[in-house]
Amino acid sequence: MPNKILVIGACGQIGTELTMKLRSLYGNDNVIGADIREGNKELMQSGPFEILDAMDREKVSQVCESQKVDEVYLMAAMLSATGEKFPDKAWKLNMDSLFIVLDLAKEGKIKKVFWPSSIAVFGPTTPKEQTPQHTIMEPTTVYGISKQTGERWCEYYHRKYGVDVRSIRYPGLISWKTLPGGGTTDYAVEIFHKAIKEGTYSCFLSKDTALPMMYMEDAIRATVDIMKAPAENIKERSSYNLSGMSFTPQEMARFIEKHLPDFEITYEPDSRQQIADSWPSSIDDRQARADWNWSAAYDLEKTVAEMLQHLS
Repeated sequence: MPNKILVIGACGQIGTELTMKLRSLYGNDNVIGADIREGNKELMQSGPFEILDAMDREKVSQVCESQKVDEVYLMAAMLSATGEKFPDKAWKLNMDSLFIVLDLAKEGKIKKVFWPSSIAVFGPTTPKEQTPQHTIMEPTTVYGISKQTGERWCEYYHRKYGVDVRSIRYPGLISWKTLPGGGTTDYAVEIFHKAIKEGTYSCFLSKDTALPMMYMEDAIRATVDIMKAPAENIKERSSYNLSGMSFTPQEMARFIEKHLPDFEITYEPDSRQQIADSWPSSIDDRQARADWNWSAAYDLEKTVAEMLQHLS
């Protein structure tokens, strides 16, 4: 069991739920949430919290030292769609924050690092169906370029300095607890809010755009499981492919209509369509299954039912 855990980016879509899960597992006082802004009431009141800029090397180091942190989960990032609007800021945030944490581990100040990668590392030349663990990567977004570069640096720090860094290539994530944060797969969360409130949704991707997705509960469990696995089981030190389900907006809408028969969806693809077209439509995650026993619990039907039940 780790002594102290620091979650940087604790107020984001994944960070919020991850921090609460880690507190439930390891005790509220042992999990420090940190972000550039305050989060929701439950997060703020359930355990220690630090206002922290992920790019402030001195402050990150000081928090790790003063709180005697063993493990860092670096969840701060600028996502794909937002990153295309602010490419230089996205690159700086996504890369500087990673180097700060990797260097702390290299210097022996922390023992273990989790850093999330993404399906955005893949590009138009990547095999789209059942994308393999090792394949062509030619990302077309700043987010994807930063994640691909980050994977290489994680692998390098492990090989060169023995840093225990672990990573997952998250697909699109679906959650009812937090709003999405500027990604290309955000429609799969927005659609539920609009379906319940307005009965209609205008989707920013075309009806037949298949993308890999995952229910947040599965993603959090995978994150906790990879960090709990013995170091010798973690064979990939760049990042692991992870798969939950793959579907199109039209397929998701059909499952929603089973619960809400009057729901209507229209399609108005915008700039995010081009990003989605460059990504895989399904992922081969056999390596994660073999190395640390990963398996998804949620399919599309179960995810839709859960989302509608909680949001209603």
